[in-house]
Amino acid sequence: MLKVEQVSKTFNKGSINEKTALNDISFSLDDGEFVTIIGGNGAGKSTLLNCISGVYSVDKGRILLDSMDITYSPEYKRSKYIGRVFQDPMMGTAYDMTIEENMAIAYAKDKRKGLRMGIKNPEIKLFREYLSLLGMGLEDRMKQKVGLLSGGQRQALTLLMATIVKPRLLLLDEHIAALDPSTAEKVLRLTDKIVTENKLCTMMITHNMKVALEYGTRTIMMHGGRIILDLKGKEREKMTVEGLIELFGKKSGLQLDNDRMLLN
Repeated sequence: MLKVEQVSKTFNKGSINEKTALNDISFSLDDGEFVTIIGGNGAGKSTLLNCISGVYSVDKGRILLDSMDITYSPEYKRSKYIGRVFQDPMMGTAYDMTIEENMAIAYAKDKRKGLRMGIKNPEIKLFREYLSLLGMGLEDRMKQKVGLLSGGQRQALTLLMATIVKPRLLLLDEHIAALDPSTAEKVLRLTDKIVTENKLCTMMITHNMKVALEYGTRTIMMHGGRIILDLKGKEREKMTVEGLIELFGKKSGLQLDNDRMLLN
């Protein structure tokens, strides 16, 4: 499904601020694989997602999605195949447009562009059905502007918009980090439900080690622009947060007393 082959990315080359964010990264994801990604600040997590989605160009290497070489495709072309939810609830939606208008934009992303007015009744019915899955009552507020929603409601809506047209790859960049614990848990459960039921190939960055092991089918740990740990199968099932911290120390050479030291 997704292949990242020997990808490297360096910022501010040749300057005193030169920083290698990705250093010869290689991995592959199968259909329906749900990967959680953890690592400290500056590990390269968000840079990796930005290179895959086309926000950043790579210095070397290749990125293939369903055997298509998208290494040099612009971001807007990749967005036809890649869904993304950001950390900031204000991103991913148009705040001055209504809920149904935002949904219509997301629904039309893989459709042929043409001249037509308004949102058709079958689409409105479909949007209501999808919104009802959130359990937030948004299906009864479709004419309301998105800017009036809470952060959790906007993040849940963005998740729905990113998956209403089944993407070939879903990228979640710390999409619960800005939410309160109760809302974050609700959005996480919703994420798991959507990803599992639709068998979406998914990459989710999180700063919570417990979440990284509880959700998904595989966990990747990054440090210094490299993948230093790749857990799946029985090894991951038996893994604990304490064990993960210990493994990080062995692989990185850093000694950690708890997960907060790793993640801050």
